[in-house]
Amino acid sequence: MQNPTSRHTRPVSPPLQPLPPGAWDTHAHVFGPFDRFPLLPVRRYNPPFSPVQDHLAMLDTVGFARASLVHSSANGYDNSGTADALAVSGGRTVGVCVVQPDISDADLQRLHDQGFRAIRATETGARAAGHAGAASLTDLEALAPRMRALGWHAQLWANCSFTVANADRLAALGLPVVLDHMGYFDAALGVDDATFQALLARMRDGQFWIKLSVVRISKERPLYNNIRPFHDAVLEANPDRALFGSDWPYISLDEAPPDVGKLVDLFDAWTPDVALRKKVFVENPNALLG
Repeated sequence: MQNPTSRHTRPVSPPLQPLPPGAWDTHAHVFGPFDRFPLLPVRRYNPPFSPVQDHLAMLDTVGFARASLVHSSANGYDNSGTADALAVSGGRTVGVCVVQPDISDADLQRLHDQGFRAIRATETGARAAGHAGAASLTDLEALAPRMRALGWHAQLWANCSFTVANADRLAALGLPVVLDHMGYFDAALGVDDATFQALLARMRDGQFWIKLSVVRISKERPLYNNIRPFHDAVLEANPDRALFGSDWPYISLDEAPPDVGKLVDLFDAWTPDVALRKKVFVENPNALLG
């Protein structure tokens, strides 16, 4: 693949109801400039040109005070683009990196000093395709002692069935475990599916944090009506472990990218409880990341 050369417009608007002071968006990515932070020649997707300046503008428009930036596989194991964005943000953002288990202690400490606070593992098609830049659960197991020493957490993008099947291995990490994309369940199976219910049981026990990010698990845009029962179930299971994640700038959604402000509006329509809103946007991310 060639590096993308044009910027795909990502619509962004303020939410109808201003976010509470100190609100976090816990899942976004930055890409570019590509001459400074090149993409892998072989990769699964062409990301949109979405540099740190665009990300900060999005945060300002929507009303986010803080953010977590997640390194993506298109840049392989080179976390420098995300590290640069952390530096430009002036402490406003923290980072989630992707590394190999043989990383040196010095390099891991350097990432910590740059503002990284987690390692992401991917156990979906991204890893199955064999591309660089996708760590595994086995990698997390090897890295866990050093992550614990740094006070880091683990982030996992995996199908719900994988997470449930490996819940004991994840618990043995001795780390907070944050699940991407609402646990990446199969919405077609319904909220009463045994696998999803097993995930909720683990949430009730406090094992997992979960990002309320709807754009990867439903094609019913922009209202995502089929996700509402799952969203409600997650918040009922453990409201203290729920985080909001926009997934900006919406990789592979160039034709109709979501508007972050409208995703906040959707959360508000589904979740009118003001105290719960503050918990998800402010208190929970502060407890994990702040």
